[in-house]
Amino acid sequence: MDERSLSEPVAEPLIDIDGIEHGPQPPDPGIALCLSGGGFRAMLFQVGALWRLNELKVLTKLRQISSSSGGSITAAALAANWDQLQRDPAEPDCFDEASFKFALVKPLRQLAEHTLDESAFGWGVRFSSMQWLSEEITACYRYHLFGTKTLQNLPDEPRFVFTATNIKTGSLWRFSKPFMADYHLGIIRKPRVPLALVVAASAAFSPCLSASVLNLDPSAFDPAVASAYDDPRFRMDAMLTDGGVTDHLAIETAWKQYATILVSDGGRGAAPEPRPATDWAGHTYRMMALLFRQVSDSRRRQVVEAFKANVRGGALWGIQMTIDSYGLKDALDCSSRRTAELANTPTRLARLSESVQERLINWGYASCDAAMRRYYLVSAGPPPAFPFPGSGV
Repeated sequence: MDERSLSEPVAEPLIDIDGIEHGPQPPDPGIALCLSGGGFRAMLFQVGALWRLNELKVLTKLRQISSSSGGSITAAALAANWDQLQRDPAEPDCFDEASFKFALVKPLRQLAEHTLDESAFGWGVRFSSMQWLSEEITACYRYHLFGTKTLQNLPDEPRFVFTATNIKTGSLWRFSKPFMADYHLGIIRKPRVPLALVVAASAAFSPCLSASVLNLDPSAFDPAVASAYDDPRFRMDAMLTDGGVTDHLAIETAWKQYATILVSDGGRGAAPEPRPATDWAGHTYRMMALLFRQVSDSRRRQVVEAFKANVRGGALWGIQMTIDSYGLKDALDCSSRRTAELANTPTRLARLSESVQERLINWGYASCDAAMRRYYLVSAGPPPAFPFPGSGV
């Protein structure tokens, strides 16, 4: 299938996306995928998007997969089981469906059968300690998904980058196989951080699961990269919260390097409330949610404008969009009322019914399909059906 041709990216920045630098050189021609978060809701929505990307022969071509928050659960499961994916003999640019289901769909659906956040939050409250909370949620991820795997067990390509927010510096913290870094503090090469802890940090939804504490060895920092701070306490540990706080769409590291950016947004903005809370805690939470929505909406608009200006090529799809908004005549049948229900699934690590799981995967699949065929793979044909035809959206 033919990919829409892209104009040569300009070397000078045209559109500044919240401080994201375009860099002095044109980006690499590769493709990067960015997965945003939103608890189990986003985790399963992203599964559907990956399912369709595999069928479109894009998943095997990705150079980088960047993620934040709940999207990091999906990305980490894919990374941890990458070596179990088998190429389809009939379509060598795809992974066969059986291995895709076994390596990704099955373990994440099994995880979605459990409620993780209540027990983790309960332990944290009981001991009045963020460390206890972090350790409990890390133990859940270790038990259900990752075992003893660390960042060094991940594939070299595609590069998986998991983002978190360093509360001490207010900067983005990057986890990857070659290094982890807060560029205000420096770089630690070849980190052996457990994958369960990486995901717990990246998906530390504020305020209930925040924050995750990562103990550091100050001597492990690359001596060639200086810290911006003289206080040695900055390098003793990192207090990390959700990556969505600083980079909701998980695009920063990908945007700086690659010409084609695919963005899958599983985030939910603050819904209208006819009677907002008037107590201090509830009102403050509501104000934070509204602020987050404004920042997220602004970032999405800027990404779309960058696509229009040919600063980057690619596509963006989101759980809160309607299927009609893509303007694709042969998109899968998705009721806007039903998809709005899915978008309003609470941002939690709480058990989801089998039906809701399948509907979320179907909606991610349909959204990705519509955006990709409308804006990127314009000659691709429509899929015959949803991954779970009996559930719809």
